[in-house]
Parts: sequence; structure tokens; C-alpha cells
Amino acid sequence: MNTRLDEHDWPEPGTAARMLHLSGHVQGVGFRPFVYRLAEHYGLNGWVENQLGQVAIFIEGSASALDQFQHVLIEQAPAASRPQLEQVTHADNQGLTSFTIRSSTTTSPADIHVTPDLALCDECRAELHTATDNRYHYSFINCTQCGPRYTIIRSLPYDRANTTMRDFSLCPSCEKEYNNTLDRRFHAEPIACPVCGPQLEFRNKSQHITGSNEALLASISALRDGDIIAVKGIGGYHLVCDANNDDAIAHLRNRKHRPDKPLAVMLPWQQLSALNLTTQQREILTDPAHPILLVEKHRLPGLSENIAPDLNEIGIMLPYSPLHDLLTQLMGNALVMTSANLSGEPVLTEAHDVEQRLGHIADGFLHHNRPIQRPADDPVLRIIQEKPRPLRLGRGNAPLELHLPRSLHIPVLAVGSHMKNTVALAFGDRIIISPHIGELDSPRSQEVFESVIDDLQKLYQVRAQQIVCDAHPGYASTRWAKQVAMHNELDISPVYHHAAHAGVLAGEFPLVKRWLAFSWDGTGLGEDNNLWGGEALLGHAGDWQRVGSLKTFRLPGGDKAITQPWRLAHALHWQIDSTWQDTEHDTDLLFSAWQRQLNSPLTSSAGRLFDAAAAMLGLAHETSFDAQAAMALEALAADTPCDAIELSIAADKQGILRINWSPLLAMLCDDTRSPCERAACFHDSLAHAILQQALMLRQQHGEFAVGLCGGVFQNKRLAETAMRLLTENDFDVYLPEQVPMNDAGLCYGQVINVLNRFND
Repeated sequence: MNTRLDEHDWPEPGTAARMLHLSGHVQGVGFRPFVYRLAEHYGLNGWVENQLGQVAIFIEGSASALDQFQHVLIEQAPAASRPQLEQVTHADNQGLTSFTIRSSTTTSPADIHVTPDLALCDECRAELHTATDNRYHYSFINCTQCGPRYTIIRSLPYDRANTTMRDFSLCPSCEKEYNNTLDRRFHAEPIACPVCGPQLEFRNKSQHITGSNEALLASISALRDGDIIAVKGIGGYHLVCDANNDDAIAHLRNRKHRPDKPLAVMLPWQQLSALNLTTQQREILTDPAHPILLVEKHRLPGLSENIAPDLNEIGIMLPYSPLHDLLTQLMGNALVMTSANLSGEPVLTEAHDVEQRLGHIADGFLHHNRPIQRPADDPVLRIIQEKPRPLRLGRGNAPLELHLPRSLHIPVLAVGSHMKNTVALAFGDRIIISPHIGELDSPRSQEVFESVIDDLQKLYQVRAQQIVCDAHPGYASTRWAKQVAMHNELDISPVYHHAAHAGVLAGEFPLVKRWLAFSWDGTGLGEDNNLWGGEALLGHAGDWQRVGSLKTFRLPGGDKAITQPWRLAHALHWQIDSTWQDTEHDTDLLFSAWQRQLNSPLTSSAGRLFDAAAAMLGLAHETSFDAQAAMALEALAADTPCDAIELSIAADKQGILRINWSPLLAMLCDDTRSPCERAACFHDSLAHAILQQALMLRQQHGEFAVGLCGGVFQNKRLAETAMRLLTENDFDVYLPEQVPMNDAGLCYGQVINVLNRFND
């Protein structure tokens, strides 16, 4: 709540005093130094101090100066801050003669807001490359407006002693800057220089180099020789190689057993101006988070084709730490920068773990001795319908804090999905979504999952009293939730997978009262214990009715069908014509099992339908990463014009309107049409079917807004075509903007559904 005193309440004339309390992102963003300089500018006396998540200010002076101070305090706050003026009260004059920054206090009630890590600012970058500066080529330069935050904070308040920098004692020069009110590093908690700060070291089979400059140059030399180097950054290690070296990339793919999955690329700043990027793309890339952004290949000449085979986009980012800036600048060209982990696991943060677990991949290791308190992988965005949409939260934009539509009665922990896992802690009217954790298939992933849950509760000083999980009993997150809830006698609330996807829409757009949410993804457990994935849900968060779906089909071989889309292609054909045969695969046993419904679960999955279409076009008979087939299908379709096929829609015995995909098979197998045209027709036909389903449901159920959610709508062509068609037919249409629409957003949707259950 914002409590402001009316103008006629201020004591006039003469000296007045006020006490201000501010919340929001006001720690770790240079807010106290900003307050100090502002008070000096207006000739005011008093003090400012960090409390548990808040900032308290006592200020006294002329009433007119106080008014100006209070206005500018919000209007001109540091760019990375988001202050909220919670309370302003009259205070008694104390006759102070100066303004000071007080030591932080932990006696106030906790109202904690954790700032994500901040990319290198322009001022520090200029100093980094100025030969006469004492931090020239120093890989850990930072100030109040940039540098690590979330990944180095041990506890709050945000003071150096509560970060992983506590063991680096300031040298006299840094201490002078830290205490100089006019300096950009005034109270910059991670402040460091080559004399007193963290250092680099380089290791490979034949060398161990400990000097920072020497270690950096050794890494550059190794990269130029085609080596793969594991580099420690802000939130974890990357595996790095020359993005123009086909052999190096091939070695990386071979050693990491990553034959097809696209690799992220970090561009040197000096290349940015030469690229034909849109204004929006440049703004996203240079945002303080410096995320990975998917950009069309034609805008990125010179990069190896092996970076993103069979795709039309490459994930690029700019250097966000001084170390990355130096690596790219000294190399003079782009670097592959992919997470240093085993496939699907969280990014590694410890030197011994990287050397032990990735020693068979990396030729060398560029370490540093600034500890990483918690991992944070890089965030990923894609522009869909002219807006950046998050595909993954991470370093720079997580922990993501959002306001809930209403306040919770008790703190809630939501543990998300099994794939692309993130977790959320919700309390009061706030929700905190963790950075990307990953797939929960390995012991290490589950260890990090548990660690993040414990860490969030300690960091925000909130202990969950209820756990929300996916309804699927086989998910590792669900099993953990049940065990912990039973052991601690906590309430547990399961939320069905596709209802959670729809909940993301309801949470982001709370003014919408009635939804038709198209919840399309790979698979998730449905209320009838079948695998859903092409659903239309009517209602609102906490109360969804399944009114539409896709025609069902079976997954021959169960989970094997996910990585072998040729099985899906066969199953769809068999469902239409049981005599259909294919000479490429020996399918007698598979067909027999499918006929008898053995290990062939029923599904309505849109994601699996895309996989089958890709297989029919020869794009991906087998896959090595999630959504590979669908991504290749979208890339093939590109901007190819086509005429959509009308798909019939009819109600089943339960009254659910089902889209019949059968006519798509003949089209996909029609060799008289180009593969590009067939891929485009597949997309557009489904987009038209979405429109027709929405029109039929509007006739039956009245007005609603339409939302698109679930991982399938990361597909740019499908989402944009469907949104255009729906808008042209007078629907209000929404796509998530702040939270990933894939499984990485499920924890948020889980909370939104439970919140509405409480309030119904």
C-alpha cells in the first residue's frame, strides 16, 4: 500500500522530518548510495538503512526540499531498482547535521526482495577496456549498477559480509571507493580489483596457470587452437568453443552426446553493430538481463551451420560478465556458450565437479575463486506476436517476483513439473519463481531441486505450510511433495497438468473472468487418467471444464514413441487404415502390441501430433532432444504460403468437441506438394481448427477470452496464425508474457489454481 501525506498535512514553515519505508527491489541495486546523494543534493540530513528486504529512511530539512526529495526518490531511482513507497509518517526533528548510511538491521519484519544478477554496465565496460584504468582487463569489475547479486547472496540484508565476497578484504583503494559518496562504487557490495579481488586460473592436461591475465590468454590460445574450454561465469560454468570452427563444434557435440540440439552463441560487442537486427531485438539483447534471444539465421552471417542444424533461428546473447566480455573481445569472434552440465541436469558451479564430471568433454578449464552460492542458467526468450516470451527463466531475470491477484492465507510451495522444472514460493500477495532447474531424471537434478526449495524458503524467511504438485504420481517432484507433506504434516494439493498451464494465463491476466484456454503440449496426466495434450478448457483458475480436445490416438511403445516419432506416424496411419504398411521399419510386433493396446497408452497430445508429422516428412524418425521434431517441422514451414485443410470437429459421447486430424495424413504424404508447403499446411490447418473449435464453443457457452498455453504454442507460426485468426473473429486473445508457457511455468499456474480454490 502507498501511504502518502496530503500536502496540507506538512508542517509549514520551517524544518520538518519524515520517516519513509520502501519495499520492492531496493537492495543490491545501489539504492542506498542513490538516497545518500539525493539527500546531499537537497541539503537534507538523516540516515538510510537496509532492513530485512526494505529500506528505511529518516530525513529532515525544509518541507519543500523534503517534497522534492520524496518525488525524485521514486521517479529517478536506479534503473535496476523497483522501489515502492510503503509508508510515510511525520517524525520528530533530531537536529542531525549530516546524512549517513547506517549499518543494516535484522530486527524489522522480513519483507525480502532479491535482485537477479545484473549484466556488465556501460561504465564498467569502458573501464574494463581502458589501459590506464586500475581494473583494465580485470574479469570481476562491477559497480552498484552491475554484477552478481542472486548468485552470491548468502543471506539478507544485502551487505558484503552476507555474500560470497566476504572473504575478499578490501584493499585501501577499493575501500576508498566504497566509502566515497561521489563514487560509482559507493557501497557496491561485490566491489573488487586485481589487488584484493577474485582471480582466474587455467588448467589443462599440461598446464596450471594462476595469474589472471596469463590464465585468460591461455584460454584464448586454447580456443583459437580449436579446444573446448569449461569457463566459470556468474551462475555456473559454460562449455565454450569457437563458433566459427566446425571441427570444434563437432567435437563438442560428439563428446557431450548432443548431436542435434541447438547451441547458444555469445557475440562480441564489436559485432553487434554489423548485424541486421531489429530495434526490438537489440533492446532485448542489451536489456540488463542480457538473455539468450532466438534470432533468424539470416541475420547472423558467418556462424557454423552445425550450431543449430535444421533450424532457422540461433540463440544469441551478449557478454554479460566482464570475463565473457574479455573472452569474446580477445577472440574477435563469436563463441559457442552452452551450459556445462550433463544433458538435462542443472548447470555445474564447482571446479572439482566440472573437472570430474566433464573432464571427458573439456580440453581445459578456466576457473575463478569467487564462490557461486546457487546456480542460475541463462534465460531464453523468443519473440512471438511482436512480444518477447520467456522460454526459460534464469540468470538475470530470476528469481522472478510477481504479484498475485489476491493474497494467500498461508505460504504455499509449488514444485512444478518433471521436465523443465522450476519451483515457486508464494506468500501474501507475492510469488517467487526460481531459475531453471531442469529435468528431474538424475540424482543431481533432484539434489538441486531440493536445495533450491530449501534455499528459497531460507532466503525469503518464509516456510511453506502447503505444497502444490502435479497430479501425475510418477513425477519426481510429485513423489517428493508427497513424502515431505507426510513427514511434516503439511497439506498437499495436486493440480492437473493442463489446468496448471491454463492457470498461467489466469495469473498473468487477472482481469479476464472467463477463459477458453487451449492447453496444448507434449503430454500430461488428464482427469480421466489418460495422457492429455490438445485440450480446450473453459472456466477460470481453480474451476476448469474440458470442453474440447484432439481426436485421440495411441503411443506405440509408450515413452519410446516420444524419442522415435516414426512410431507415431505408424500409429496414426493404423488408426485410419489397419492394413497400412511401411517398408522402412519392421513393425509386425509393434503393430500387434498396438492392436492389443499393450504398452500403447491413449493420448490427445498436440505435441505428439507434430512429432508424427515431422516423421512423415522425413525430418526426424528419431530424436535426441525434447521438441526436436516439432522444431524441425516449424523451420521447414518457415514463411511458406499455403491453403489450410478444413478439419472436422464433432462432439464425442461426453460432449467434448474433438478436432479430427485424419485429413492431415493424406496431405503430409502427398508428394505432389513440396515438403515446405506440406509443413506449412499442417500448421495452418491446426490454427484454423483452433478457430473453428472456439467459434463452436462460443455458440454453446457464450462469450469468453481465448488463451494459448502449453509448450506447443512456443511454435511461432502456429501461435501467430491462431492469434490472427481469432482476433479477426472478435476474440480477445492472450499468450503468456512473463512466465514460460511450457512446463517451466507450471509451478506458477499451480499456485494460481490453488489460490482461486481458496477464494471460491
